[in-house]
Amino acid sequence: MPVQSQDQVLPTPRDSITFRVMNHQPGILADVPRTARFVVAGFKPKQPPKQQKEDALAALKLLSTLELPKGAVIGLGQPLISAAKIQIEGLRPFTALRTPMIAYPSTQGALWTYFPGEDPGETLLSARNFFAALGPDFQIEEDVLAYKYAEGRDLSGYEDGTENPKDEKALAAAIVAGAGNDPSGMAGSSFVAAQRWVHDLKKMDKMSQEERDHVIGRDRVTNEELADAPVSAHVKRAAQESYTPPAFMLRRSMPWGNVKAHGLYFVAFGASLDPFEQVLRRMAGLEDGIPDALARFTAPVSGGYYWCPPMKDGRLNLRVLDL
Repeated sequence: MPVQSQDQVLPTPRDSITFRVMNHQPGILADVPRTARFVVAGFKPKQPPKQQKEDALAALKLLSTLELPKGAVIGLGQPLISAAKIQIEGLRPFTALRTPMIAYPSTQGALWTYFPGEDPGETLLSARNFFAALGPDFQIEEDVLAYKYAEGRDLSGYEDGTENPKDEKALAAAIVAGAGNDPSGMAGSSFVAAQRWVHDLKKMDKMSQEERDHVIGRDRVTNEELADAPVSAHVKRAAQESYTPPAFMLRRSMPWGNVKAHGLYFVAFGASLDPFEQVLRRMAGLEDGIPDALARFTAPVSGGYYWCPPMKDGRLNLRVLDL
């Protein structure tokens, strides 16, 4: 669950910003809602493998005709794109990472969806209606109801996404640049990395407050970074300005769960998947042998990469796929 940096310095011409504002999926840059539902689906057509290309293309064409619920974000995964025998530059499946100390599993889906709302019933009905319109080729594999806690804190009690870039910097971090008629068809799109993390709060409860602060690298009460935090502290592992090039992205993570199981549904939008992958590799200890201290009380159980197409007239614009 990497942390964002305020020091976003990516160049973004004014005309590029204007163009992207007009055609990105609005939910990407919107504030974190009171509640949201994240649904991941697999693509499992009933046709034989030789006919799956036609089925996948038909599914994508159908997706491009649907009017999205307000604030919803739709991401296409490599299994669906590959089934259609087409390519999206920059999209790839999430690759599992494993070391003797830490594991980040891959549960790559074909379709990732995000439905924000003011109450759980609203998000349920939005998701239900959307998937009913898609038909039986998409089968739900993960359905997570998330919520906002204490005006933006993780269930551990620490403020989440403190250093997210703002305004034009957020746009630069999250949305693929482009201006004019953009022959590539990619301008206004985004990539998203999604993971469901499960916390062991009983383990965390056994730590002293100083230990907890050193795991995160921030003071829980003041939210200030700790100068004396160990190199394993999450803030130091995930300091995005410390990468070359800087690994900036826009987080939209939310707590999820009940008494039995709970944690953080991690969401990071980017103009590329590279920044997230850089941070995750360092968190796993693959860069210098030092794993992120978060492993002391939390671990992901899912992971996937998705491409979020641009929009036109309230619908997904898939002209980059020649649809």
